[in-house]
Amino acid sequence: MLRKALNIFISRIKNESYLIDERVPGGYLLRLLRIRTFMKLRGFMRFPGRAHPPFVGRGAVILCKKNIAMGRGVTIDERTYIDAISTGGVKLGDNVSVGKNTRIECSGSLRHLGKGLVVGNNVGLGTDNFFGCAGGIEIGSDTIIGNFVSFHSENHNFSRLDVPIRLQGVNHRGIRIGSNCWIGAKCTILDGAVIEDGCIIAAGALIRENVYAKNGIYGGVPAKLIKYRVHED
Repeated sequence: MLRKALNIFISRIKNESYLIDERVPGGYLLRLLRIRTFMKLRGFMRFPGRAHPPFVGRGAVILCKKNIAMGRGVTIDERTYIDAISTGGVKLGDNVSVGKNTRIECSGSLRHLGKGLVVGNNVGLGTDNFFGCAGGIEIGSDTIIGNFVSFHSENHNFSRLDVPIRLQGVNHRGIRIGSNCWIGAKCTILDGAVIEDGCIIAAGALIRENVYAKNGIYGGVPAKLIKYRVHED
């Protein structure tokens, strides 16, 4: 009965069919249900009055909550850090999960507020990841992001030799990730990168400022096209 009830409940939240593997023990499900219940209660307390409060894990640090907009079924897991101070804030679509130990920082400096983060529906932002959103990061729906991935939408100016680099300011181009992409573990995504829909980025790749064409598979340091995805009957 518990498994059936959870299948129905999760399917409603995700707005798609969801079936828990029959091999998952009932005791495990009970423990998970208890954890998720407390996470939802934290969401109600941390975001009072919200139509769709998120699931919030223990030790999560969330700053400038008024700048955070969320859809249904959002999870902010244990020990995450979100600082949403920026001009655009943080916008998380339905069923977005922010994994354990992931950091989202929207401004590199209080001298100049950053742009922020926009995420579509059904996106997993991974665990142990870093999102530097000063120049703006956009991630399309149904995209998967592996673990230990870092996004840096800001560059330091360094043209002058008579002024320390730290005093020469920064520039921003922003990062855009399309829908239905898969970003592998330990990738580094730099400012100015545009990854179009359907791309796969191999684990450990370095993505520099460039346009990465739709449905391409890219890998290496720096990343280069390996091949294009093709439909196989």
